[in-house]
Amino acid sequence: MPQSPPNLPAAPRPWLIQGGMGVGVSGWRLARAVAREGQLGVVSGTALDVVLARVLQTGDPGGHARRALAAFPHPGLARAVLDRYHRADGLAEGAPMRPAPRLRAAGGGPADVLTVLGNFVEVWLAKEGHDGTVGINYLEKIQLATAPAMFGAILAGVDHVLVGAGVPGQIPALASRLARCEPCLTKVTVDGDEEPLDHPFDPRALLAGHPPGPLRRPEVLAIVSLPVLASYLARDPATRPDGYVIETSGAGGHSAPPRGPLRLDGAGEPLYGPRDHPDLARMAALGLPFWLAGGQASPGALAAARARGAAGVQVGSAFALCEESGIARPLREELLGRARAGTLTVRNDPRASPTAFPFKVAELPGTLSEPEVAAARRRVCDLGFLRTPVRGERGLVYRCAAEPVAAYVRKGGSAAGAEGRRCLCNGLLATVGLAQRRPGGRVEPALVTLGKDLSFLPALSPDGRPYSAAAVVRWLGGTDRAAAADRAGSAPGTP
Repeated sequence: MPQSPPNLPAAPRPWLIQGGMGVGVSGWRLARAVAREGQLGVVSGTALDVVLARVLQTGDPGGHARRALAAFPHPGLARAVLDRYHRADGLAEGAPMRPAPRLRAAGGGPADVLTVLGNFVEVWLAKEGHDGTVGINYLEKIQLATAPAMFGAILAGVDHVLVGAGVPGQIPALASRLARCEPCLTKVTVDGDEEPLDHPFDPRALLAGHPPGPLRRPEVLAIVSLPVLASYLARDPATRPDGYVIETSGAGGHSAPPRGPLRLDGAGEPLYGPRDHPDLARMAALGLPFWLAGGQASPGALAAARARGAAGVQVGSAFALCEESGIARPLREELLGRARAGTLTVRNDPRASPTAFPFKVAELPGTLSEPEVAAARRRVCDLGFLRTPVRGERGLVYRCAAEPVAAYVRKGGSAAGAEGRRCLCNGLLATVGLAQRRPGGRVEPALVTLGKDLSFLPALSPDGRPYSAAAVVRWLGGTDRAAAADRAGSAPGTP
């Protein structure tokens, strides 16, 4: 795909940002559908190296990943990944997925290459065939992937980079350096060290002999929960983003813990109070655009947000349940059926995530939401995106609260700290149909995340029929007749 030269006039600001959900839930099909409607479609940037490797191993139905790889500016790197992972006939029944290399603090090597390619492929496909805007969503927590992932997205012409689950102060400067193909250092937090570790990444070395055309720096949107962090980022030009997404505790996935001591309600969920409600007047005073996220999926919520100074809203769950969502169809149909029957519970679990951030878990039979399913799963950390670098007596090690308890304790963690933790990496990949197969015929169980507010369903699917991403956009924008017409026809298929 030809790259956009720098300094083009900015595209009109969207009033809707589609949430960048899960691992592959917000995939390229969903982001492209939203972008075609004139709003900001967003792909999830988490674990795209593994997503690419597993899509290729399952045969790459439709040839979409291979089509995107053919556009990568370094054909040799793309060919090496194809040779290693692509299986034209898919994997044999029960055969395990070939593992992807894991990122290390030293940087470089096959893990960086696969991360660049995975992000390039997802964004390239999301941008294919239209002139709408596409963003990518990252977790600040996954610092080892930040630079190679963002560079792959920039190579594909990504328009926005959204970053949450931490303090994304280094992202604006990184985006600028990567767009200029300059070597850069990501500051990686190491438990036990007073200073962060410098994690190197050199775009020019990776693309040796294959310099790209002019690259455009994407706009950076920081995902924050309160104006205090937004003010901190805005005070320094080096850390100032181009805008904010203000995410409340009602949003799916990870959410910020309550301010002050953690208190739980009778169901064991964190209690939020007045201190956790964002002061939107203070946000507006910063002079940067912002969008509200978490329980904003209605035309009324959109109008209220704009009346309070927001540029618009971010919506996730309404898109997570639409036809273009990456959630495997059987799971999506189960979610929709239970939601319509009023039997679906989404729990804000303070223990599920190894990050120690509260994490929304949809309670579905056969998934990791069930204690017996979680207890039966053998604890293994073979993907490691949520690992924390730790300084031990013998050097740097990587620790995850969802890994085997003995290993976690050996690396300085506590058995209590590992209790109740779920393997989000494997569970979320299973949710989108890319589960690892284990010895003895076992398959990794899914873990489904969703927002708590599902009040949009009666409007989008009053008769229980599937609905499209376009229907969500049109309903939110007030074009109800168009949304009704879209529901009456068949939802758009996958190319």
